[in-house]
Amino acid sequence: MRSYITLVLRAGVAMAILTGLFGQIVVIPGVAASEVESFPPYAPYELPYVTLAVLGVACVQVALVAVWVLLAMVERDAIFTRRAFFWVDVIIGATLAASLITAGVTGHLLVDSNIPSPADGMELIGALGAAVVTTAGGVGFALLLILMRGLLRKAADLQSEMSEVV
Repeated sequence: MRSYITLVLRAGVAMAILTGLFGQIVVIPGVAASEVESFPPYAPYELPYVTLAVLGVACVQVALVAVWVLLAMVERDAIFTRRAFFWVDVIIGATLAASLITAGVTGHLLVDSNIPSPADGMELIGALGAAVVTTAGGVGFALLLILMRGLLRKAADLQSEMSEVV
């Protein structure tokens, strides 16, 4: 891969990590506080949901760090080594962890019938829909990564066979 493409990708990864950090420190707590201010019955849910949201963003950041390392491996032409599998597994693990968080939120929204709602429950239906979609999307992405990991293993095996022949 051309070095300028890698540079652009690294800049994008760095921006995504910094944006996530800004979200964790400023946006998520600020929006939660604003919601509690607008609708005080949400107060008991503020800390747990803020914590889960920050952890979800942290999962994305962990995956982005792994992508950064994989980009460095591509740049050094070392992507078809055994070390790359560790970083792919980190991405898969972070994706599954984030999916587990959203599955927990989905379960909570389904089970807890005492969650207050200012507008006839429509916010809860929207939150439940978003939680279901993000859980399914995360699991689907993890399954795709597992498939791609298998392809990386085959490519690494083929490269090692070729290096033995040459």
